[in-house]
Amino acid sequence: MEKIKIFTDSASDITYENEQKLDIEMLNFNIAMGDKSYVSRVDFNNEEFYKLMAGYDGIPTTSQVTAFDFQEMYEKLYKEGYTDLIGILINSEGSATYENSLMAYKLFMEDHPEAEGKFKVYSIDSRSYTGAYGYAVIEAAKMIGEGKTAEEIVAFARDWVNRCVIYFVPYTLKYASKSGRIPSAAAFVGDKLGIKPIMRIYDHVISTALTVRGEKRVVKKIAEKTIGDIEKGTPYMIVYGDNTEVRDQMADEMTRQLGYPPVDFYQIGAAIAINAGPTVTGVIFREKQK
Repeated sequence: MEKIKIFTDSASDITYENEQKLDIEMLNFNIAMGDKSYVSRVDFNNEEFYKLMAGYDGIPTTSQVTAFDFQEMYEKLYKEGYTDLIGILINSEGSATYENSLMAYKLFMEDHPEAEGKFKVYSIDSRSYTGAYGYAVIEAAKMIGEGKTAEEIVAFARDWVNRCVIYFVPYTLKYASKSGRIPSAAAFVGDKLGIKPIMRIYDHVISTALTVRGEKRVVKKIAEKTIGDIEKGTPYMIVYGDNTEVRDQMADEMTRQLGYPPVDFYQIGAAIAINAGPTVTGVIFREKQK
């Protein structure tokens, strides 16, 4: 009989409550700020990290979850009798974390040949960030409680991440320019002129979908762009940072235009905020087939 466990990394931005309630195994990223090092979700919560960012002149950096971290987890869960581990992890183009999970499983099986056919690890490259795979993590964990098989859960998760899109706006381009997401000159001009890029994350790639002049038009434009691309009747989520007023505006506008509310909200944690800045708004959704 299968005994299944879901695991993920802290860039999935699932809540502490869901992590505990759904018994999800969490691997936390390390964050460095100058000569100080922190463990995300352990040494601070999101609001505390935003304050740390505000008081730090540089750009914090994050390090990958190592193969050793994964091996330790596999060893622990194997001893606990799990037969199937399903990991949904940060975009492989933005971190070596996914590749490290594969390497660790190979090394684990070399050390435990007796586990062949009895202990399986399915690592899924989310191809994205934050709630784009956080949602899949939560739903996958719920499916265990519903008695679904590992094969059914893996099929769901892969289908979701293959069709998931994020449209979002960073309200300051400082962090995106310093992290290399947006050229520094373009970011400087954009901030001076009040131009906000609506960014699209899909299939490993972060690109600019369109630009908006002025903050007041941002929410409406994201909603319009999402409604043009969303698969009819499917759930969507709101992604946000340190501004709950903007979060609520985004939810209200989507509900007004689409006719039904978001199923969840994802507040960006440290791993995402260091690249986007603490103030963002956007929508996570399943794209219609073209």
